[in-house]
Amino acid sequence: MRSIWRTLDRGLARDIGLVCLADCLVGVSYGAIAVSSGFPLWLPMLMSLLVFAGASQFMFVGIVAAGGNPFAAVLAGLLANARHLPFGFAVGDVLGKRWAARLAGSHLMIDESVAFALAQREAHRRRAAYWACGIGLFACWNLGVVAGAFAGAVIKDTDVFGLDAAFPAVLLALVLPSLRDRSARLPVLAGVVVALAATPFLPAGLPVLLALAGVVVGVAAKEPEPQEVR
Repeated sequence: MRSIWRTLDRGLARDIGLVCLADCLVGVSYGAIAVSSGFPLWLPMLMSLLVFAGASQFMFVGIVAAGGNPFAAVLAGLLANARHLPFGFAVGDVLGKRWAARLAGSHLMIDESVAFALAQREAHRRRAAYWACGIGLFACWNLGVVAGAFAGAVIKDTDVFGLDAAFPAVLLALVLPSLRDRSARLPVLAGVVVALAATPFLPAGLPVLLALAGVVVGVAAKEPEPQEVR
């Protein structure tokens, strides 16, 4: 594991650190929202350890707090996390070959760790970025959730702090550099259009899945590589 930290240069380590700090603030918001919504103190902490998926955790709390069925909330979270299937194919090489490492790495597979890994060209940097980001975020997210959960009984209106805006802001900052490439920009824009169009009509979580249609658009628009003439 020491080689992973040695592989990180100062710029990459700084970027990962900033993302960890932002996610820690989002974790504080999640813990506070969960407890102030009537959930027991231990529930957001346990979910953060076992689930470790911010979007799904927020979705579960929001649906149940609004009077929804807990089973429906779990199903919505599973649908939102269906994006981890293509994530696994994209970064499977960084998880290692031992089943224990692959199991631990799969638990750390979130949007940010995948984004940092895919942004690296060399295999050793991909591995270092993935594990450093995943471990850092797991620690910071859970620390933030613990702090927020204890503060939830005191903070009655968590919306006034606007901490929930940090989560989409972090994801947007990770995606923006990739949009310089037309091959990446086209499927992203198509996915955004599909998700925005479906949001008023479908339950939370489904528009995100429909946004995967942008991948089809990107594949269809990809220019065929010229074949070598022999």
